[in-house]
Amino acid sequence: MGLFDLLFIVLFLAAASALLSAAWFAARGDSARARRIFLRLLAAAAAYMALVITASVVLPKRSVSLAEPQCFDDWCVAFAGIERSPKPDGVAYGVNLRLFSRARRISQREKHLVVYLRDDRGRRYNPLGDPSSIPFDVLLRPEESVTVSRSFQLPADAAGVGLVITHEGGFPIGWFIVGYDTWFRKPAMAPLQ
Repeated sequence: MGLFDLLFIVLFLAAASALLSAAWFAARGDSARARRIFLRLLAAAAAYMALVITASVVLPKRSVSLAEPQCFDDWCVAFAGIERSPKPDGVAYGVNLRLFSRARRISQREKHLVVYLRDDRGRRYNPLGDPSSIPFDVLLRPEESVTVSRSFQLPADAAGVGLVITHEGGFPIGWFIVGYDTWFRKPAMAPLQ
């Protein structure tokens, strides 16, 4: 958990407290005071969201190393290997990823995780469908590890290919936290070369 995650939690709790305070004054008949609190809360929320959006514009795009596992709390995904083979109509990539849990007591899973390849022209290549492959939201017991494989087919002109691991779907909590790969920032890419 980073500094901006903590800032979000503190500001969320302060906003909840302000809402409760405004509701209390409104219930006691002091609607003018409740309105002032609510309007200050709206102004603070607008300023904070302006900061989040501005940060997504000005912060440089993150890049990650293949050696660096990406963790979401105690659930992590790490690069485990790649196979690249030329095909008549392009290049086939086979990517192996290790999913592991750092938790010591609870089983857990990560929902809405996606993996794809992206080239230097910004083109996205989703994995080929394989019903027998292990899903990313597999339940992992404490300190358990499992390897998953994904296959990709890219055109011959794809250059500067990188691996992207990100979340899509579900509640977009990252839209509200400074520095996350949302709004105008593309998700971090780990170069495969």
